[in-house]
Amino acid sequence: MPRIASALVTIALTSLVATGSGCDEQLSDLTGPTPNLTPTLTSIQNDIFSAADASGRVACTGCHTNVGRMPLAGLNLVGGTAHAALVDRSSVAKPGAILVVPGDPDNSYLIQKLEGAAGIVGQRMPRTSGPFLTPGQVAVIRRWIALGARND
Repeated sequence: MPRIASALVTIALTSLVATGSGCDEQLSDLTGPTPNLTPTLTSIQNDIFSAADASGRVACTGCHTNVGRMPLAGLNLVGGTAHAALVDRSSVAKPGAILVVPGDPDNSYLIQKLEGAAGIVGQRMPRTSGPFLTPGQVAVIRRWIALGARND
């Protein structure tokens, strides 16, 4: 019986070490083509909304801009306007959906569009059929929303 208990303790400790080492993973390891991305609006604006990345993903402001035209779906993501355009704002395409619900990424329509969730209206974003945001990039945007979607 002591051998079994010892083996169980060894397995449990090995599992804890393996799990704990994941906590040391750098955010830049998760965000792939945008290694400087952090869960702030300024970073998301600079690295996602306003810029393409090394994977070939296009900048969101390629379509969501008011420069020389009406922004797609009425959503202007040009610097300085994104917070007001996203946070606590209703989706034009899906009545009743809120683009960004501070503190609630799962119910934020922006996340649903980025992830291509069932029930979205239209296509997954960016609608160029990819490359889409990496899971790490979406995780950072989710984290920004979970932290209250501040205008930082």
